[in-house]
Amino acid sequence: MPNHTDGVVDLIDHLKNPFHDSDCMACAGLLACVRSHTCHAVPGCVGFWDMQRILVLNPKGGSGKTTVATNLASYFASLGDRPLLSDNDPQGSSTRWLKKRKPEQAFIHGVAAFERNTRMTRAWQMRLPPDAAHVVVDTPAAVPGQDMPEMTRGADAIIIPVLPSDIDIHAFSKCVADLLLIAKVRRDENRIGVVANRVKRNTIIYQSLMRFLDTLRIPVIATLRDSQNYVRAAEQGVGLHEMKTSMVEQDLEDWAPLLGWLRAKEEAMAQRSADSLEGNAHQSDVHLIT
Repeated sequence: MPNHTDGVVDLIDHLKNPFHDSDCMACAGLLACVRSHTCHAVPGCVGFWDMQRILVLNPKGGSGKTTVATNLASYFASLGDRPLLSDNDPQGSSTRWLKKRKPEQAFIHGVAAFERNTRMTRAWQMRLPPDAAHVVVDTPAAVPGQDMPEMTRGADAIIIPVLPSDIDIHAFSKCVADLLLIAKVRRDENRIGVVANRVKRNTIIYQSLMRFLDTLRIPVIATLRDSQNYVRAAEQGVGLHEMKTSMVEQDLEDWAPLLGWLRAKEEAMAQRSADSLEGNAHQSDVHLIT
């Protein structure tokens, strides 16, 4: 049986140091490509130094991982980014969604990481596109707890969708326990965000879910209503942010907190990058003086 979590680990390992195969000294030495959308024009540069890496995770199947992953990729593409959507689920739902997209739609890089292509090396198959500022990983179901440390290492954001049902809440609680206790993801890192998915706010089970989530001290970054717009989007190979605003206005409002959470993390990352550049420049000045 193939281990479908290997693709996630391969991709995250590559993301930890996007310049490990690079001959681009401007990028590797001076970090000149931080947030630069012209970086990919430099020969040898293989990615953004501060590329945002988003892992959509829940070992429970049917929780809405693909819905969240594809809509995130669509959102970033609609902004002019050319994001990478890595499909690590052997069901291949994200890959099928990508194949439905039309040439005139905003471009999204796709990797069917669950497939093993004998005509190319694994490193080549998992290579990062040089013009992508965001990587969204659609993880497989049934991820064992012992695989989570490797899978989550290097991820900037770990988004866990959960449905309002007793079975899903139980599976979700185990997933969170594995992240905290086995993967050693600390709450104060603020890397984990919960998405309450397909909810009907006036139901008892939704209220039970929200009460349970309040006890975890992990932020609920979005509450997505049970909407047919997600079905329509999946059928057409688009995301909500590519549909007519008048049709999806309420759904877009649901997504605003999640996107704001990711944006805040990205801004913090950019600030750390700027501080690092300033520190490197200061050290260079010191060396020149001495």
